[in-house]
Amino acid sequence: MDFDKIYKQLIQIIPKEKVILNEQMSKHTTFKVGGPAKIFVDIDNFTNLKESITILNKNKIPYKVIGNGSNILVKDEGYSGVILKISFANYKIKKIDNTFIINVESGVKLGMLAQKFLDYEIEGFEFASGIPGTIGGAIRMNAGAHGKEMKDIIKTVTILDENNEIKTIENNNCNFEYRNSIFSTKNWIIIEAEIELQKGNKEEIKSKMDEYKKYRIEKQPIEYPSAGSTFKRGKDFITAKLIDDAGLKGYSIGGAEVSTKQAGFIINKNNATAQDIINLIQEVQKIIYKKYKKKIETEVEII
Repeated sequence: MDFDKIYKQLIQIIPKEKVILNEQMSKHTTFKVGGPAKIFVDIDNFTNLKESITILNKNKIPYKVIGNGSNILVKDEGYSGVILKISFANYKIKKIDNTFIINVESGVKLGMLAQKFLDYEIEGFEFASGIPGTIGGAIRMNAGAHGKEMKDIIKTVTILDENNEIKTIENNNCNFEYRNSIFSTKNWIIIEAEIELQKGNKEEIKSKMDEYKKYRIEKQPIEYPSAGSTFKRGKDFITAKLIDDAGLKGYSIGGAEVSTKQAGFIINKNNATAQDIINLIQEVQKIIYKKYKKKIETEVEII
């Protein structure tokens, strides 16, 4: 594949400083690991996204779309294609009586949005305030915490489909499930969402956000690079409990470790490679299956 040719085409439509050859993905993931992407593109508006996809499709170049890099693990050998990082992050808030309709672009970070909602006294988004991702990524995996998920607040999701056409999907057609949605199974790019929330009490909203923040600090290993919870909850079991019961807290391979604070998290404890993390994930899966006959799945997407 002629990536120099693709690079030259991309810098015709996107500022040169936003198109980088052989960019280390360790700079763009919360795990802080990952080899180079052939081309890395920081996309800060929808027009550039559409034009980039047109170029890549025409030249049959593989590509992956990422947000904050908080739920992905890029292999040490990197990615033999183009990584498109979605950075467009505008939002509009419309109030109708005590209801707020918010249109938010997919690159908006959840923590920042939660703070804005606090300023506007909008309740119902507190659960997402500590999730280190973007709206697009959170919708794709139906992210959740503290008993709520994205499916509970989404009205519609606007996407760019495999034919580079814009479509709007209603909530009931999003196939939201635990850590899954239609967007995980289709080659669609989320560009915007419409959220519906209610007016609340500022002190109560802040109190909830503070409570959730305290919980994260106490219960999660946020002092180390990770991709959040590594494993999905089982249908009839709590994965972190099984890992803990199996005595795997603190179990390590290379620089990767099963967190001693929260067994569901694998952390980059000491300059881990992506392969260290992959090996540890597979070893934990193997041990849990051997011991309990339970298959545990990852939340993290390996690229």
